Amino acid sequence: MNLSALDYIIIVCFLVVTLYVGFRFARKQDSFKSYFLAHGRVPSWAIGMSLLATLISSVTFLAYPGTGFTSNWILLVQGLMVPIVLLGTIWFIVPLYRKVIGLSTYEYFEKRFGVFARYYSSLAFVLRQFSSMGTVLFLLALALDSMIGGNTMVMIVVVGLIIIGVNLMGGMEAVIWLDVFQGFMLFATGIICLTVILFSTHGGISEIWQVAKANGRTGFGPYDADLTRVTFLVMAINGLFYAIQKYGTDQTVVQRYLTAKTDKGAIRASLMGILLTVPVWMLFMFIGTALFVFYKQNPLPQGLHPEQVFPYFIRTQLPVGIRGLILSAMISAAICSLSADLNSLAAVGVEDYYKKMRRGLSDHAYLKAGRWTVVISGLIAMGIGCLYINAGSEGVLGIVFTLYAIFSGGIVGIFLLGIFSARANKQGITFGIIACILFTSYAFLTSTQIGIGANKHLLLDFGKYNFGHDKFMLGVYSHLVVIGVGYVSSLFFPKPVLDKNLLYSGWKEARREVRGS
Repeated sequence: MNLSALDYIIIVCFLVVTLYVGFRFARKQDSFKSYFLAHGRVPSWAIGMSLLATLISSVTFLAYPGTGFTSNWILLVQGLMVPIVLLGTIWFIVPLYRKVIGLSTYEYFEKRFGVFARYYSSLAFVLRQFSSMGTVLFLLALALDSMIGGNTMVMIVVVGLIIIGVNLMGGMEAVIWLDVFQGFMLFATGIICLTVILFSTHGGISEIWQVAKANGRTGFGPYDADLTRVTFLVMAINGLFYAIQKYGTDQTVVQRYLTAKTDKGAIRASLMGILLTVPVWMLFMFIGTALFVFYKQNPLPQGLHPEQVFPYFIRTQLPVGIRGLILSAMISAAICSLSADLNSLAAVGVEDYYKKMRRGLSDHAYLKAGRWTVVISGLIAMGIGCLYINAGSEGVLGIVFTLYAIFSGGIVGIFLLGIFSARANKQGITFGIIACILFTSYAFLTSTQIGIGANKHLLLDFGKYNFGHDKFMLGVYSHLVVIGVGYVSSLFFPKPVLDKNLLYSGWKEARREVRGS
């Protein structure tokens, strides 16, 4: 069953609305800060929806159902740790950033530990973003290929160019309002799809639960303490650090804090985004579980990639019009997520690098540089998306989380030492980063195989001294290495003289003064 004329009309209408939003805010992007921070013109509830949409992309729309189709819910554990961590930390992280930085998150790292820490952390962000953006483009192109046919690489290029165009016109304000629209679409389409699956499966929800449980598609196990494979413990520990990294050190999220009018508004937006994101992750993971049971009763064609199962269901089981709506939501998810990524990458590129190389230029010159960075970053992301086509049979969600762990590079360790330890200094952190780079290189090289089929071999083989734990733990250990080596090394150098606004203790002191006045 192919898409109907009505489906195509709905998709075209959505793209027209998307372009309209870009044009609608284009005339307001007349300064560098307006383009990247919207000058506080956006209400906090819209920023909260934007945070939701930033974290919900094609990875959620397609990879989560693909993972739920092939395994249990263990990869959801990482996301479930986010509210646990953030509900206790968002109260001081948000006002800290709003007080001490202008635009780039990594300005804090320079003020706390010097230039080297800033460049190291911003480069790690850039690497993570490019790997994630390539994945989003790949998954969207995979869905479009499954539903309407065509060349996947061509689709990646077409979608990438549309995203670049929208971002160039509207800046951060357009990105946020597109996110609001996409957030509502995401909830609606997810609920519609799950409802159709439940009513299309013989036996309904009870049959889905029983069959899924009998086939190992429910639960978050295994629950043992084995760190050499993906277990509940591994994902929970990884999730703790993921939460701090994403909400405490990621430019894409921190930039949203800066767009709010007040500290309280930014905190409300953050809480809203956190509390909405987890249910969406759960919804789409369970869609994959329900699809597994549905296709136990209705066999699939041979050769479908797990991430293509959900698009295949949409194309063959949903009525005319609804298919176009769902596909529009997929495109919307990609456009919103990638627009936010491109805007944040451009902000980091100009603020952390271009301004350092070309000091004293006009605001218009920096705005022009930011737009050029959007174009270049988009083209690089499109290239990475094309490379993902040959990624093999491994689940894309697993690839994304693994790359995220590798490229995390101890950033959380630097951040935690900066926030909580007044004794840590830039000399100690430099030693900690060097130790982290050496450890990460060793762990990655001695645990990664290259080659085809039976000819695969490790990049570096130290025998029994190879890194034997799961790669999700690599991201955890890199942070711990920075904390341990960084703190101990700091003891050999003088205690730094710090602005108290850079520390958690300074935030507590300011809060006590406000309460006492």
